[in-house]
Amino acid sequence: MLEDKKLVELHHESGNPNFAVGDLYLGKVKKLIPGLNAAFVDVGFEKDAFLHYTDLSPYIRSILKFTQQAITDKSETFDFAKFKNEPEIIKTGKITEVLGGKPNILVQILKEPISSKGPRLSCEISLPGRFIVITPFNNVVAVSKKIHSSEERKRLQKIVEAIKPHNFGVIVRTAAEGKKTAELHEDLTTLVNTWKTIQENLRNSQAPQKILSEQTKTTSILRDLLNESFNRIVINDKNIYTDTKTYIQKIAPEKQDIVTYYHNGAPIFDHFGITRQVKASFGKTVNLDSGVYLIIEATEALHVIDVNSGYKSSSNNQEQNALASNLEAAAEIARQLRLRDLGGIIIIDFIDMKLPENKKNVYEAMEKFMAQDRAKHTILPISKFGLMQITRQRVKPEITISVAEDCPACKGTGKIGASMLIVEDIEKNLLYLLNHQHKGLTIRIHPILHSYLTKGWFLRSRQWQWYFKYKKWIKLRADSNYHLTEYRFFDANDEEIKL
Repeated sequence: MLEDKKLVELHHESGNPNFAVGDLYLGKVKKLIPGLNAAFVDVGFEKDAFLHYTDLSPYIRSILKFTQQAITDKSETFDFAKFKNEPEIIKTGKITEVLGGKPNILVQILKEPISSKGPRLSCEISLPGRFIVITPFNNVVAVSKKIHSSEERKRLQKIVEAIKPHNFGVIVRTAAEGKKTAELHEDLTTLVNTWKTIQENLRNSQAPQKILSEQTKTTSILRDLLNESFNRIVINDKNIYTDTKTYIQKIAPEKQDIVTYYHNGAPIFDHFGITRQVKASFGKTVNLDSGVYLIIEATEALHVIDVNSGYKSSSNNQEQNALASNLEAAAEIARQLRLRDLGGIIIIDFIDMKLPENKKNVYEAMEKFMAQDRAKHTILPISKFGLMQITRQRVKPEITISVAEDCPACKGTGKIGASMLIVEDIEKNLLYLLNHQHKGLTIRIHPILHSYLTKGWFLRSRQWQWYFKYKKWIKLRADSNYHLTEYRFFDANDEEIKL
């Protein structure tokens, strides 16, 4: 997903996307752990899934009763609207009191398997639609707090209370704002039919068994993310294009024209500059345009991000430099958290600032930059040690992409940075040296890189582009002793300039 041509989210679906968030399974309780007040449930994964008492749902007795009735139903006339709910359980109860007989149980994947852990489960069943979410076994109607108009909230509440069937709770999503009764009713009908499908799939099923899959990655992303700000959806697969066009016509007909089919020959990620952004955005080090750079390290317990000023020196005021660098880093860190889907505890070591108001500015900026993040998160102010602590919801494994390439000089025995970024690196260092009044600059580079930078005439040659941009002629000297991505700067006296 791009915002203003900048990559902010990267979703990936494997060929066998089992145990995705939202999938429904008939599981078998295998082991009760009273000390943790939790149970391990077999849902078919190599490791038993984890179900804590707090994720059981107040209506767990109703779910157990429904599951048993649906499995043994022979008549095919099981009417859920006439289903009689059992009393709710208390919040401070014991897992052994509820799941003592180790029954079969209908569960939903809350978190995908991460690292050595099995899936995390919930019995608080919810089925999301475009405008509403239904929650069986209760009759509560709630409206998203992000809809600020009290009149609109009351209108939506009345509509849903009038059209919803018995035994279904409904949560009205932010996307429902301004929608008509017919649109909400259509969404509700679709979800109720999905629940009927679950009922049918449960009949004669044996644990562990998948009862219902979440929608495909494409449709689930569009269902959750599509809003007025989307102006283009580009697809390079004919089948997915057709499915998406149909889905958009169904959920947002006014947006169907933004769906386009890409068949220009060049890889779609290369055409839209995504490959280059992936190479520049992943890996241990992330460089920003001003020279500020981030070091991102992952441990078993948490993620650590170190902010470094590099050669940024917009003024002689160290405090102002630190503030400017930290504000720029905060924007990139917020993007990195979304892009890599980092979860758990995140510690950020900002450049030291002395003034409390500057620390407050960085804290408020981080809150603003992370406002677009759909994952639940909490941000703490910068501590006396200059550290910011963030917790971010983790529901699936983080995205890790190796951007190092086999070195052409050593045939793969070492690693170098992404070669496609070498020209950008040269330009950043060149700009820095020119700003510091270095004259008569010469760059020594490998002959292949020399040919690339000097080929063509005038604006087609990178060397000429630099001349028109910086009003100075930069000499390029080929040196076959350099490896492909090696370069060094020399001054007018042919002395190497150390960066």
